[in-house]
Amino acid sequence: MRRSDTRWLIPAALMTVYLVWGSTYLAIRWMVATIPPLLGNGIRILTAGIILYSWLKHRGVATPSRIQWRNSALVGSLLFVGGLGQVSIAESIGIGSGLAATAIAMTPVWASLAAGLFGDWPGRKEWLGLFVGVVGTAVLSREGDFVSAPAGLILVIVAPMLWSLGSVWSNHIDMPAGNMRTATVMLGGGAGLLVAGIIRGETVADPAMSSVISLIYLTTFGSLLAFTAYAYLLRVVRPALATSYAYVNPIVAVALGVTLGRETITGEAWIALPLIVVAVALIASRRSPISR
Repeated sequence: MRRSDTRWLIPAALMTVYLVWGSTYLAIRWMVATIPPLLGNGIRILTAGIILYSWLKHRGVATPSRIQWRNSALVGSLLFVGGLGQVSIAESIGIGSGLAATAIAMTPVWASLAAGLFGDWPGRKEWLGLFVGVVGTAVLSREGDFVSAPAGLILVIVAPMLWSLGSVWSNHIDMPAGNMRTATVMLGGGAGLLVAGIIRGETVADPAMSSVISLIYLTTFGSLLAFTAYAYLLRVVRPALATSYAYVNPIVAVALGVTLGRETITGEAWIALPLIVVAVALIASRRSPISR
């Protein structure tokens, strides 16, 4: 790929994850109204993975090795069962979509810290960003939804930690190349979500049309389009930049939650959001060179 093409694709991929993933929080809230969170996300992720994998095989892309399938399943479990699944459960027990997005905005902070486990420890600005982000999360914990549903707070704190670990770890183990990595991670993660949903006792019965439409939107835009863009970013830029969608996602999610979702945001959230955005800014300010 020419360097000029890469420079064009990076901002396009960033805009995709910024805007599309910002809208998925409200879509998830509508989906989990009548479709269980783990089974619903399992259906969307697995479906997207099957579509992408089939397309790649049609184009003659090589089948991954057994080790690559195993690693993809482990990474997919961290991203989707540990990350996405826990956020969806939090929304299903009453956490607003805007608040969930605000808490998940800590992802670049945790990604920067996770990179240290592989020898790329945060710099001075990144450590400061980590501190500011933790303060913002502490302020956010006093918001009404989290006070009434403390389990939701724990879920949306743990979820970005696991998502960040999976994102960083995927660049340090044997994984398929290009979009085949995206496909196998979605296949492994989607299957893991379905198994977790069955173990949790979830069932799907007579879902509302709004939930079905949300599921379709999440499958096509949230999974096929946005996750493919995110996986590309993980391959070509630093984890802190790849996860910088946390800048925009909370703003988009809060705007949609307050307007279309008729959610109420209290003073704690308005204080926490700028703190977390500042934390992300400190981390993303570190130069993010293209890895290849």
